[in-house]
Amino acid sequence: MKAWSFTGTHDPLVAVEKPEPVASGNRVKIAVKAAGLCHTDVGVLEDEKWLANIARLPITMGHEVAGEIEEIGPDVKNFKVGDRVAIWPMLETPGFAIDGGFGEKIVTTEDALVPVPEGMPIERAAAATDAGMTSQGALVRGGIQPGEKVGIVGLGGLGQFAAQLVVLNGAELYVAEIKEENWDYARSLGAKKVVKDVTELTDEGLSLIVDFAGFGTTTAGAIEAVAPGGRVVLVGMGKLEAVINTYPMIIKKVDLRGSNGGSKEDIATVLDWMAQGKLVPKLETISWEEIPAGLERLAKGEVDGRLVCVY
Repeated sequence: MKAWSFTGTHDPLVAVEKPEPVASGNRVKIAVKAAGLCHTDVGVLEDEKWLANIARLPITMGHEVAGEIEEIGPDVKNFKVGDRVAIWPMLETPGFAIDGGFGEKIVTTEDALVPVPEGMPIERAAAATDAGMTSQGALVRGGIQPGEKVGIVGLGGLGQFAAQLVVLNGAELYVAEIKEENWDYARSLGAKKVVKDVTELTDEGLSLIVDFAGFGTTTAGAIEAVAPGGRVVLVGMGKLEAVINTYPMIIKKVDLRGSNGGSKEDIATVLDWMAQGKLVPKLETISWEEIPAGLERLAKGEVDGRLVCVY
């Protein structure tokens, strides 16, 4: 089978032919139908700090995966061959703990599987496993409440999910997005106000701000902008180090929380809202051969929404 192999930081992905994996025990072999591209993948390629999270080299990248079960181990009880499934990436993360979705086949435990609703485009199911899950997980981590004012920093692959999820959770949406060409899209999702810098929202009384950019200045700005007693949730990894002003954090009693991923229930929630047509992510599909070029586009900030490879 064909796969894109990661061999080391600052090295390009390598197209390889690998033997197909085999299902055993409670594990299933899945024919990958769609795999999302993520800024985390860009980080892995560019920053050595990510190597501590990778089980072995070389490894097949791609942690946002959906497909069809092709083979089951003898101990699998709840799934069968032919089922369409999404992979919860928090149990054994594809591309980090096991070979991922930038290869044609993947083997994982049935405990990581989430059923895909009938008729759902498989690229949407793939995006739900990370972009959707992480966005919903961050709002849950932030303790989102109906009726409160919530700010989203960054309307990219995750932020566009989160913006819709804020509204679906019954809260008021405010957006900070540096690209003005995306402002009309933010308004179409229900944003009450759209600005370039989150500090421009200081007078809006936001009790929760979620930073999907994570460039340091964005997190510092969120702490400045959030209302007294508010919560700031940091998700984005634009930079892995930041300088923040602790004075407003202390004086306003701001609660700064990190958020990483989410639960299987978060994926199921996102899939359900998508199946109902209430959550419509902005996606662009590419071919397997285009994955390296797609990651370059992500690194340059040239992607709106989410890139998904469809096999």
